[in-house]
Amino acid sequence: MSLKDTKGNRKVVERMSRAIVNRSISHAYLLEGDSSIDKLGLAENFVKAILCGSGEGDSCDCCISCNKIDHGNHEDIVYLAAEGNSIKDEAVEELQGRLKKKPYVGDRNIAILQDADTMTLRAQNRLLKTLEEPAPGTVLILLSENMENLAQTILSRCVIFKLNAYELPEYNDVLDGAVEIADMLLDGKPFYAVSGRISEYTANRDAAFAFLDALEGWYRDLAICEYDAQGQMLFHADRAGDIRRRSRLYQRGAVDRAVAAVEEARNDLKRNLNIGYTLRNMILKLEDNRW
Repeated sequence: MSLKDTKGNRKVVERMSRAIVNRSISHAYLLEGDSSIDKLGLAENFVKAILCGSGEGDSCDCCISCNKIDHGNHEDIVYLAAEGNSIKDEAVEELQGRLKKKPYVGDRNIAILQDADTMTLRAQNRLLKTLEEPAPGTVLILLSENMENLAQTILSRCVIFKLNAYELPEYNDVLDGAVEIADMLLDGKPFYAVSGRISEYTANRDAAFAFLDALEGWYRDLAICEYDAQGQMLFHADRAGDIRRRSRLYQRGAVDRAVAAVEEARNDLKRNLNIGYTLRNMILKLEDNRW
């Protein structure tokens, strides 16, 4: 795939292409977005466009460089991801040693840091040295679900791209299911009915995370709609009327507690708890949080 094939987030893609055409590529980028967004795929498409010789702001998708990236064996690209629950200081130190070497086949060393927001404080402080004084041609791309976990000194040295799951075509289907389940809970439907409806999101972790993202986004809009008369801060502004009508049916504090229950379920999934158990446990907590 190339940048032009990326689904959604067209403004971000356009900014990436423009930076390549204008030869204004930064030494550090941060891509922040929900777990349902393929941040790694977008990062690799961006890297392909940077390293490709087409010079048109995108990759040709067929040269040697592009093919190597597709197969995960490009010599000048280094990947770093969390081991266990975090990226440790030692892993960043090893990465820095690689980035100090000359590129093997091109004129750039590129590092993609998955789970960047899990870096320990020591790891962040170590990485800061590279962000402050990068070797010529170095590009670091940090992937994060929550950039609030990163130090401000890290953020200030990155070009930040916030990715929006709500622009993805398949998101509306997941949102419709999340809204239906939220309404079932609001109406006091029995546990077996809600549990049966939620079962389609227990097939794999990606489906479960996508569902939690949609459900939390919906509750978030319910919580803030009374403070946003113009709907400018709503994720789902096209459904503002429905959101305002539903928000009046909840008791004060109930939506905030619902968001907390969804966040707890997300953390349980990250700890590799059983998917079905996690989502059903969340439903029980939401039922106990009777409106």
